[in-house]
Amino acid sequence: MTTILNKYQLQITIERLACQVIENYVDLSSVVLVGLQPRGIFLADRIFEQLKKIKPGQIFDYGKLDITFYRDDIREELHEPNHTDISFSLEGKNVILIDDVLFTGRTIRAALDALLAYGRPKKVDLCVLINRRYSRQLPIQPDYCGKSIDSIISQKVKVEWDKEEVNLY
Repeated sequence: MTTILNKYQLQITIERLACQVIENYVDLSSVVLVGLQPRGIFLADRIFEQLKKIKPGQIFDYGKLDITFYRDDIREELHEPNHTDISFSLEGKNVILIDDVLFTGRTIRAALDALLAYGRPKKVDLCVLINRRYSRQLPIQPDYCGKSIDSIISQKVKVEWDKEEVNLY
């Protein structure tokens, strides 16, 4: 096991990602954060809280999206869906889709399909904590990235929020 980000590095990375969002969207009123269930919401929660600290009083929407039934890579087993919590329209909004690890790109493809049920966004940006480069099956790249790593297919990246660290197994 190799630690990619420890607790301190993880906090700095979350602060940096939030600052990058502010650099691109000074006014957050047209921005919507959407965390992907199940693991992306842990990062999304932290970025949401950090943005509220940086821009107190600024109103912006935050939702959680389940993509279970939009996936194309899991067919043979029965999956229990998570909860989607998007009580607003995405029509004409700048959506920042947030997930923990970008690997093949299939989760993000499914998320893009699922987003359309809530309106047609003006723009969709992708924010990930870890970008596993050179493993993509689809042409999807992050706009905001905590850390890019090179890993082999048999390795796993695990974000352990209880310990607040990211490990490579």
